[in-house]
Amino acid sequence: MQEQGLKQLYIDELKDLYSAENQLVKALPKLVKGAQSNELRQGFEEHLKQTKGHVQRLEQIFEMLGESPKGKKCKGMEGLIEEGSEVMDEDYEGSVLDAALIGAAQRVEHYEIAGYGTVRNMAELLGESDQVSLLEETLQEEKETDEKLTALAKQINAEANGSAASEADEDMGETRAQATKEDTRKKPKRVA
Repeated sequence: MQEQGLKQLYIDELKDLYSAENQLVKALPKLVKGAQSNELRQGFEEHLKQTKGHVQRLEQIFEMLGESPKGKKCKGMEGLIEEGSEVMDEDYEGSVLDAALIGAAQRVEHYEIAGYGTVRNMAELLGESDQVSLLEETLQEEKETDEKLTALAKQINAEANGSAASEADEDMGETRAQATKEDTRKKPKRVA
């Protein structure tokens, strides 16, 4: 009886992931369009292809189980995608926009890593070794994507910080130049 309960939970969790992955397939093209750096854009394009593969693996698992993948909407992914869309509606530009997109993408990756880790462990307990392999493959790809995003974030965040610092330095330089100009006007010239 308890095993049947876990199996039903496993199927429900898989349906949730299936919904999440399909929502992501629809959302990733928007991130591709929004990305400013070529490297980030290519990373999103690559992950879109990978995500389509994740959907196919899940369909394969549902076929093994004799179950339909449909019937559940992943509200967690819906919320994460909505937050990611809001980022693109802000006034961010250049590397600052890319930094925001990476943050949104990493929240999605962490959510997926948690989901795939959970179902992989359930599949192990249920003795579904073929499914464990498929789930493990997807889990590793999600972790690799997160690592790539982290590496890219270090570079892009530094650029975003540098451009903000450069703008601040320029503003400060202009302010100093203006103050110096005003100071020279106010001071009487010394006569020796």
